[in-house]
Amino acid sequence: MSTGGKATTGATGTRGTGDTAALDAGVVADPRRGRLAAMARRRNPLPKGTAAVGVGLMLSGVTSYVFLSLSSRALGVDKYAPLGLLWTTLFLLGPGLFLPVEQEVSRALAERAAQKIGGAPVIRKAGLLAAGLLGTVLLGLAIGAPALLDKLFDDQVLLLIGLAIGLIGTALGHLVRGTCSGQGRFRAYAIFLGADGLLRVAMCGALVATGVDTAGPYGIAVGLAPLLAVPISLWGEKGLLQPGREAKWKEVSGALAALLVGSILSFTLINGSPLAIKYFGSEAEEADAGRFLNGLIIARVPLFLFQAVQASLLPRLSALAGSGRIAEFRSGMWNLLLVTIGLGGVATIAAFAVGPQAVLLMFGEEYRLDHRTLGLLALGCALYMIASALAQAVIALTGHRWVAMSWAIGVATFVVTAAVAADDLFLRVEIGLLAGSAASVLAMALSLIARLASGAKPDHGSVIEALHDLPLEP
Repeated sequence: MSTGGKATTGATGTRGTGDTAALDAGVVADPRRGRLAAMARRRNPLPKGTAAVGVGLMLSGVTSYVFLSLSSRALGVDKYAPLGLLWTTLFLLGPGLFLPVEQEVSRALAERAAQKIGGAPVIRKAGLLAAGLLGTVLLGLAIGAPALLDKLFDDQVLLLIGLAIGLIGTALGHLVRGTCSGQGRFRAYAIFLGADGLLRVAMCGALVATGVDTAGPYGIAVGLAPLLAVPISLWGEKGLLQPGREAKWKEVSGALAALLVGSILSFTLINGSPLAIKYFGSEAEEADAGRFLNGLIIARVPLFLFQAVQASLLPRLSALAGSGRIAEFRSGMWNLLLVTIGLGGVATIAAFAVGPQAVLLMFGEEYRLDHRTLGLLALGCALYMIASALAQAVIALTGHRWVAMSWAIGVATFVVTAAVAADDLFLRVEIGLLAGSAASVLAMALSLIARLASGAKPDHGSVIEALHDLPLEP
């Protein structure tokens, strides 16, 4: 990590540490200028467009709830269940596979920008990498199509097609997001988030208005939204592909393996509960996967709020790490953790108290759930959110493998607990999520303590990766 005259660039723009040094030197020449410079550094104004990311995240979250509410009411609990499983599978595989690509692209482009080197070769390499991952998973879908149609999608081919289209759109979307954030183009990043959600709701509204009551067309809408959002987000953006020296593979794959494993496991933990309901449930309980998904969606509302808080902290944390201000960086991460704990605690109490009423309001009488289910789900999600905040700190300290191992412990705990915890189907999965998230929190905390004890310091590239490690996709 250089703190010399070069500019340090995060996912949030460019900040020259040489300029900082020059301002500090002005303290001797002009004390008044020195005081003004110190005040400016403390305030650390957000780069233009950063607030838009928070708005985009909130809009993405709200539109997800609207889509699920409209589609669940239009389809009814039995027909909605396979659509809910499509939703769960897409937002497990898509971000799980392609969020690490976004992280690596953003890091590589930011580091090139700091050296005033064009990033087009990096984007091309990352595109090939994403295409390889996409091709592999699509081949897996083709091979496993009979089993997926039978076990998850009630033999509705359109749902499988929607999943495939959604994976293509997600792959392109994360590549675009990494390209935009690595060059500080937050407006385009936010437009993608908002367009993805609004397009999905618009298509859903059209289906509801025309009386469509089968899950397949709604699945196509889920898949098409991110694909259509890509050109919308890039409209008017110029100069994204600046020529530069040829990129080596290691430039976009430095920590990819660990990030990929950790990403898949973390999304499995938070999205795997409805799949567990489907797996462990009897034929008579198959429709419960949709009911459980809607309860989980209500319980994890704070995760979207957490992402908005995180977006507001991106510039400061990135700048602090880039300029070597380690004590302030640790303080910022600690504040993020405290906010996360407070948000999770309030959310758990609220979910237990009024969660069932929220489910009825959004999804209707067919999806009724009790206070225990909503409370336990919210507590599990709160612990998951804390684990995610700790994971960001560990990644920033170059502890990518530690994070992957911690998520693996959480998933293993979830699977074992859900298999044996209780006779009641919902309760065993709720306890599984709670135990798995708690295990990940403990493992992440021990990893963080170990990294700090070893003298690890935030690495600028790792900070960029950490700040893109969003805990949830809509």
